[in-house]
Parts: sequence; C-alpha cells; structure tokens
Amino acid sequence: MKTRTLIWTLAAALAVGALGFGVAQANETARGRGRELLRRAAEKLALTAEQRAAIKDALVAEKDALKDLLIRLHDARKGLREAIRAQDATEASVRAAAARVAAVEADLAVARLKLHQRISPILTAEQREQVAKWEARLDERIARALARIGERRAQ
Repeated sequence: MKTRTLIWTLAAALAVGALGFGVAQANETARGRGRELLRRAAEKLALTAEQRAAIKDALVAEKDALKDLLIRLHDARKGLREAIRAQDATEASVRAAAARVAAVEADLAVARLKLHQRISPILTAEQREQVAKWEARLDERIARALARIGERRAQ
C-alpha cells in the first residue's frame, strides 16, 4: 500500500483543518501547516480539479469518524503520559494505558485503509508511483536519523 503516506498526510491535514474544520485542540498554526502540506502535495502530484474534488469528497465523508478517532487518540496518549507519571505507576497500569493507545491506533489504521481504498483509485499510476517515491525517501531519512542516534550513543 504505497499510497498510505499520502492518505495519512491527507487525513492529518484534514484533522488540523485543511478542509475548513479542525480537531478542537488544533491551533491556527497547525491548521495553516496542514493546508500548506495538502496544497503542496496536490501541486507536486499535479492533481486535476476533478481529482482534488473527488479527494475532498472522500475526506469530507470521513471527517466525523477521523475527528472522533483523533480526539480518542489524543485522549489515550494523554492517559498514557499520566499513567507513566503517576506516583503509584506500575508496569500493569502503564501497559493498560498503552493498550488503550494501541486500540485507538488500530481503529485509526482501519480508517486509513478506508481512505486508501477511496483515494487510491482517484490517482493515476504515475501519481501513485510519486507517492511511493516520497514514502521511500521518508523511510530512508528516518533510517538515517535512527542510525545517527545509535552512532552518537556509541561515542
């Protein structure tokens, strides 16, 4: 599923207000970044007006579900931080809080799958290949960053 990064980017952009709504906790700066990210991706992919409209329709159709999931994810991650910092924290309490995060992330992965299934057919083969290249470059950058962390720790 090579277009998952685009779909995640589009979903994240949507969540921070790229299409005119935002998660309650999102601020104006994040919304602006989301809109800019979406605009640049559409520009680099040379999306047609029809493609943009179809993608927007797909995202709008899922906006309530995405908003709910992102709020739940934020709440679960906040709960995990609180569990870790609690005076009476135990391995069991932290594992339970982490399991709640994992459950929401699994639900979010299913939502991303649904978006992928709706958006991928809208893109041309060339556009899907471009997204695959972006993903590969991102994976390479992350791998290099992780390697640098290991190198610094070894010194």
